[in-house]
Amino acid sequence: MDKPAARSRPATRAPVPAKTRTKPEPLAAEKRPRGRPRKTLDERDDGNRRVELVNAAARLFRQKGFDATSTRDIAAAVGMHSGSPFYHFKSKGALLNAVMEEGMRSALHRQDAALQAAGLANAAAPALLRVLIRNHFDVLLGPGSDFIPVMLYESRSLTARQRSLLAKLQSDYEAVWAPVLQALSRTGQLKGSVKLSRLLIFGALNWSVQWFDAKKDASLDDLTDAAMALFIGEGVHLAKTPKGSKS
Repeated sequence: MDKPAARSRPATRAPVPAKTRTKPEPLAAEKRPRGRPRKTLDERDDGNRRVELVNAAARLFRQKGFDATSTRDIAAAVGMHSGSPFYHFKSKGALLNAVMEEGMRSALHRQDAALQAAGLANAAAPALLRVLIRNHFDVLLGPGSDFIPVMLYESRSLTARQRSLLAKLQSDYEAVWAPVLQALSRTGQLKGSVKLSRLLIFGALNWSVQWFDAKKDASLDDLTDAAMALFIGEGVHLAKTPKGSKS
């Protein structure tokens, strides 16, 4: 009697030695990029004191001048190592540009806020001019006022592209003044052309950073009264200087 044919067994793979087994490759999404990930601006501000650097630079640039201020000076002012500012800014010139840009953006915000707080949307032009002048003095001479003076006297150290972008912010700031000055010109309260008057007004106001001393008797309200009298002849309410005292 013949033996039954043996059943064919399915082919089996030989076991792979443990040493030759390989782990599955991770998905592409799981790969970690090389190097330190770039931080967002908010992370830089909060974690690495970028804002402190800008504020310290503004103060030192105003006190010592841009050329006489080193990045080491700025780093020391905020307790950093001498090379740490370059983590946030490529150069001292980039830091100067950040100071000026921050100054102009802050000035724009403060000007808008001053006009809204005054609630003078439909007010006469002299009242609007008074608000604009008083706010401008605050931008130039009030708390945190290092930024705009740096912009006024150090802009030559910027690149042409940086000056162009800064000029756009300046134009936005001064654009609010144009309709006010035009209204004053129509009523005869502003003498001369609007364009020249605007240049002369800003020149006079900005020069106050060279001579104003907050420790003396004059306040920013006093300066505003004097400026209104000078530009449009509006009456002022300055306190009289006592006899025998020096002006």
